Amino acid sequence: MFNWKKPTVEMLGRWQPWHDGHTALFKKALKKTGQVCIMYRDVGGVDAGIEGQSDNPFDFDEVKKNIIEGLKPHGFEEGREYIVLKVPNIVDISYGRGVGYTFTEHDLGEEIHKISATKIRKEMRNKGDLKNN
Repeated sequence: MFNWKKPTVEMLGRWQPWHDGHTALFKKALKKTGQVCIMYRDVGGVDAGIEGQSDNPFDFDEVKKNIIEGLKPHGFEEGREYIVLKVPNIVDISYGRGVGYTFTEHDLGEEIHKISATKIRKEMRNKGDLKNN
């Protein structure tokens, strides 16, 4: 059961769509505290306001479903190891000194870093699984 009082790792993103690179990052994040809060920036259908982030065809319900379906085969269950929350279109995280949390960038290896949601969306559109903007 997800424990709201327990130290938790945050993953913030658009998840357009959730893919194997995100799953690899989730697994690294989970090892830190045993639970993860996956935060979805509410950008479905709009330009996120950051260069290269204008293509956001998936809304929160689709994103959450994709995350759950993406993590289930690995034995992870929403509400147990992680939760999925919709948040505003956060484009900056500001902090002062000694705020009680850290930022961690994980090197997931060349193969994982090559995974591109942009390419995945293009392939989905080519197959007819996703409408053009």
